[in-house]
Amino acid sequence: MNFASDNTAGIAPEIMAALSRANEGFTLGYSNDVWTRRAEQRIADVFKRDVAMFLVTTGTACNSLAIAHVAPPWGAVLCHEDAHIATDECGAPEFFGNGIKLVGLPGEDGKIAPGVLKAALEKPQWGAPHHVVPSVLSLSQATEAGTIYQPREIRELADLAHAHGMAVHMDGARLGNALARMNAPADEATWKAGVDVLSFGATKGGAMGAEAIVFFDRERSSGMDRRRKRGGHLLSKHRFIAAQMDAYLADDLWLRLARHANAMADRLSDKLAAVGMPPVWPVEANEVFALIPRAACDRLKAKGAAFYERMAENLPKSAIVKPDSILVRLVTSFATTPAEVDEFVTTARA
Repeated sequence: MNFASDNTAGIAPEIMAALSRANEGFTLGYSNDVWTRRAEQRIADVFKRDVAMFLVTTGTACNSLAIAHVAPPWGAVLCHEDAHIATDECGAPEFFGNGIKLVGLPGEDGKIAPGVLKAALEKPQWGAPHHVVPSVLSLSQATEAGTIYQPREIRELADLAHAHGMAVHMDGARLGNALARMNAPADEATWKAGVDVLSFGATKGGAMGAEAIVFFDRERSSGMDRRRKRGGHLLSKHRFIAAQMDAYLADDLWLRLARHANAMADRLSDKLAAVGMPPVWPVEANEVFALIPRAACDRLKAKGAAFYERMAENLPKSAIVKPDSILVRLVTSFATTPAEVDEFVTTARA
């Protein structure tokens, strides 16, 4: 019963097989290989656009290098106050961005509302030479609350950002889960909605360690090859990242894996709700947040269940927090089984 994170799952068999095939023979390093060319073409096909793609191994590097490339050192990056870049990356965006400033914005259900962004941009706190300049809007898809921005919501936020001369970055660590849930084409939910640079995640979806920085305008990517190298994230044996991304995207594997993870989240959410522990936020990707009695948490941990407890802050007004309730985050993956879900709920209810 491992619901701590989709990172705790192993590697999808199709991707492991691709790595084994890539291990045969010799090839040039540093992205000069056929696997990289195939992955580049697959990314272009997915987004129906000629793009510039740069592979790295971690989501932190992906987000940080992408943001640093579109924000000047004196720039402000506006994001949700609970965004991963603001809370879980140990200052990496600021480090790689030579001192950029992250500005967290409040928002219900893990999302930034247009009115909140508009009000923030209209405050007299910006401008040279004394203040940072709003340079990037970063959106998480799916959000840290497991919710999803619909394309129309992204477009409204992107229009506001672009009107203020800002670039729009998307942290797409779980983009596959979001697209699978919406049944939306990748292009409609990204560049057609106003996203300029995307951190496209594969690791949480079933890869060993593969993320892609994707620029939807090639001109914006000028110099990223050197930024990635200078930042220590250009692998010599690059084919092993590229082989993962190639296999992940082939025949829509990434969406099939995401649909399974989403289906397991739905099963978990429905069964918890049936025993009086409904999710506090809508289950729109592969994360379930629920308030569980302390006794149930203790039983689950005693049986080896893995999950994270969260601070019960910024919850929806509809959430009823009892004195002995613990907010837990439960994440399903491509490897989660119905039996694991059922055992978790049975143990929680006992």
